[in-house]
Amino acid sequence: MELAKVIDHSLLKANVLNEEVESLCSEAIEHGFAGICIPPYFISIAAKKLEGHAVKISTVIGFPMGFESTTAKVEEIKRALDMGADELDVVVNIGAVKNGDWTFVKNDIETVTRISHMRGKQIKIILEYGLLEASEIERLCEICTSFDVDYVKTGTGNEKGATVEIIEKLRSLLPKKIKIKAAGGIRTHEEAQALINAGADRLGTSSSLSIIGAISNV
Repeated sequence: MELAKVIDHSLLKANVLNEEVESLCSEAIEHGFAGICIPPYFISIAAKKLEGHAVKISTVIGFPMGFESTTAKVEEIKRALDMGADELDVVVNIGAVKNGDWTFVKNDIETVTRISHMRGKQIKIILEYGLLEASEIERLCEICTSFDVDYVKTGTGNEKGATVEIIEKLRSLLPKKIKIKAAGGIRTHEEAQALINAGADRLGTSSSLSIIGAISNV
């Protein structure tokens, strides 16, 4: 598999500049990345730069801990889609999960999934795997399955990175129709390929160019 085709070329640091987003888009076009992943603020810039190209625009919602109300997430999604986003990477409400408020969690995931699908767009639910207990991960996978989310994503990249063991566990808990996005700490071609081999369908990384050999590792 050509790795570029399954990579979301990501730029989610706090001090992103407009010109960096424009460069990200140019690199995604040049190397054939599946998409880019950027903060919502920069969607309009990316949409203009990527017009007429196949590269998808992913953005993050409720980033990084998902603490926002469901209403706030819905409005954030609507705004992102109006600006030109194609895919939404939405963080579960970690606080609700850790406190066992499963009614809230189910409503939150169902609502953001429904609004995304109503607009014909794909949604990736971010679990933040490194903060969760095994029972919480299993429950979240059940909920994501029941509402037909498009992807389950391992994390935001701010906690434990994606590993082969994490991908294998998620793959065992999810039906094949739900894809897996691995994110966090993916820096080499070997790591990327191992995650794909373990069952990941998409990779989110800021080391995209070195992974595909476009630049040397530093």
